[in-house]
Amino acid sequence: MTLRIDINGLPPERLRFAASPLAELTAMLHVLAEPGHHPRLAGWAGDVWAGLRPELAERLREAEFLWRSSRADFLVPARPRATLAEELDDVDRIDDETYVTSALVTTCGSNRLHFGAPSPLADATARERALGLAQARGALQGAFAERLLVDPAVVRARVRHTLEQCAEAFFDAAWTGVAVRLATDLRLKNDLLKRQGIGAALASVSEAVTLAPDGGHIVVDKLQDKSTSAQGTGATFIPSVFGHPHLVAVYAPGWQPVMQYPVAGPEQSEPVSLETVTLRLEALAHPVRLRLLRTLARGPHTTGELAQAWELSSPEVSRHLAVLRRAGLLTARRHGRYVHYTLELPDLTALGSDLLAAVLR
Repeated sequence: MTLRIDINGLPPERLRFAASPLAELTAMLHVLAEPGHHPRLAGWAGDVWAGLRPELAERLREAEFLWRSSRADFLVPARPRATLAEELDDVDRIDDETYVTSALVTTCGSNRLHFGAPSPLADATARERALGLAQARGALQGAFAERLLVDPAVVRARVRHTLEQCAEAFFDAAWTGVAVRLATDLRLKNDLLKRQGIGAALASVSEAVTLAPDGGHIVVDKLQDKSTSAQGTGATFIPSVFGHPHLVAVYAPGWQPVMQYPVAGPEQSEPVSLETVTLRLEALAHPVRLRLLRTLARGPHTTGELAQAWELSSPEVSRHLAVLRRAGLLTARRHGRYVHYTLELPDLTALGSDLLAAVLR
């Protein structure tokens, strides 16, 4: 299972390594929304939450669907700028339909809106479908989607203002130190690209990123089967201090391929009992259950959502969920007429950092 990026005929200079203030800010926001994905940053997240004004904390919860389970594509720039303000100006230039569709992809969970389908801004059926998907994710998601569809200009301005407030509250202070680490990493990557070529530069990004033997494809080892093309556009790689262990990939039709990767840093590991490893690895010894875990790592999902995301029947998904629950890797909670399944991240972490990184990647 891989993401393949076609780079046949792509000049080396069209493979860009650059830092992005906006991408790093939203990596931080993801840490704040999902601290369980980032145990070594739990202290930082707790300190930030403790220092936030109540109004800003509420704004972050209101819009967290843009960066919690997955990242809205416009938050990972294909052409990074030197400042956050410049990148937010670029986001402002995106048309409403593109912005809304990207935002709804994250708000609606794993049920992606189809590229080329009628716009929910103009088509009543598409609008109702988008609202239904968002409401199934929860009341806050539903309310956010409804406001976005009613008046996208107001929501867009509010999201920008929220990000600007985050810069004042914690990002600007953190960026000073982060930028130094990113610059060091970028010097290494660009030197490898210049002196040894694309393959060496990609190998330094992550063991999960390689150049295919044919030299015409970038292969990203993720629990998905997707493909996209960088021909005519190029591809951008953005380092992140706060992104570990995620490899965030933008590859939807209409968007230039972009990947945000974690820079090298200290790793932590915990001892795991053999009994726990044996029990849980037996539960995970099936590719479908690994796929389900990858989706559940992005947030709670219903059986129906999982079935639609992976084109499976609901009974088949239910059988696999039962196995994972017996292994203690999932919990189930009822919200109205929906039952949401949640991944037990601490228990998955006990199996090892490699498995956790593969599921979260």
